Amino acid sequence: MVTSLMLPRNLRVGGGAIEELPDVLARLGSTRPLLVTDSFLVGTGLAERLLAGLRNAGLDAGLFAGTVPDPTTDSLVAGVRQVQAHRADCLVGLGGGSPMDTAKALALLAVQGGEMRDYKAPRDNRGPALPVVAIPTTAGSGSEATQFTIITDSASDEKMLCTGQAFLPAAAIVDYELTVSMPPRLTADTGVDALTHAVEAFVSRKANVFSDGLALTAISTISRNIRRVYENGEDRQARKAMMFAATQAGIAFSNSSVALVHGMSRPIGAHFHLAHGLSNAMLFPAVTAFSVGGAEARYAECARAYGVAGEADPDALAAGRLVEALAVLCKDLDVPTPQSLGIEQARWQELAPLMAQQALTSGSPGNNPVIPTAEEIEKLYAQIYS
Repeated sequence: MVTSLMLPRNLRVGGGAIEELPDVLARLGSTRPLLVTDSFLVGTGLAERLLAGLRNAGLDAGLFAGTVPDPTTDSLVAGVRQVQAHRADCLVGLGGGSPMDTAKALALLAVQGGEMRDYKAPRDNRGPALPVVAIPTTAGSGSEATQFTIITDSASDEKMLCTGQAFLPAAAIVDYELTVSMPPRLTADTGVDALTHAVEAFVSRKANVFSDGLALTAISTISRNIRRVYENGEDRQARKAMMFAATQAGIAFSNSSVALVHGMSRPIGAHFHLAHGLSNAMLFPAVTAFSVGGAEARYAECARAYGVAGEADPDALAAGRLVEALAVLCKDLDVPTPQSLGIEQARWQELAPLMAQQALTSGSPGNNPVIPTAEEIEKLYAQIYS
């Protein structure tokens, strides 16, 4: 069996790596980059700092700061106009998953046109797109190294998974120093998101030798550092470890897949406007417990990497310990429930059938060790409500 692998052509990793952005753009032949970010990073001064550095390097750099959390098709309209008005030859996605996903979507739409829904899964998008340089400011989404973008259809509230090489960044700059100021809630949610990527990549029906090694390393690193960064955001060694692990997990699932947690998470984010990492965290223990019987040995390896089981432990025992460990982790990180966030149970129940169908349509549940029915997904939604 041949495994097809795709990674960014240029990865710069380490503290201070962001200062190398002009060189990365020069190697891509870019002279008119457009920085795609959000109002928060404009407010911190980081966006202007990068723009000043690019202009000092002789580049005609522009700015689009209109990205929104969980980007929508409506939010892309102004971005496409800005890309075209600036005559951009490269996009720099700066921020969490939302700005990076926005940059990927704009890079394709500016070249190919049409609507984002034209490009959603199961379509495999290989066509032309502007090159993207991705710079994550959170340690979680892994979007800087993946061939995916997630865009919500403003007309239907469907959170669309769009896949293919057209969305793979040409380059990524992974600088952990950009994450030191992340607040505890964002730190926890993005950290669990990265852990979910790693576990799902390893247990996925599309797992392979390449993704396996990265996934297990990421699981081990995250388990040892996620509580440290949650309790002390100034712990730079833990920040550094989490940032690199998030990128490793991103490469792993980009070359394997995610599974049921992500399939169920996207509709929650679309309909209830919860952060992606948070909805993943809500689902992770329950979905793992549901899935573990379909790949007991694989989940056992995850448990050993996580540090809650040894090589001599039987697979059934080890896999069970992983489920328990994930529940404890979410408790330690104060992961809320939909009920505790004030989501009305009647509304949750009303939307559960639609969310289940949207989860299945995304294709991710089909990669799960246990492929669920719509009814089983609805039961899982009910289980995590409170």
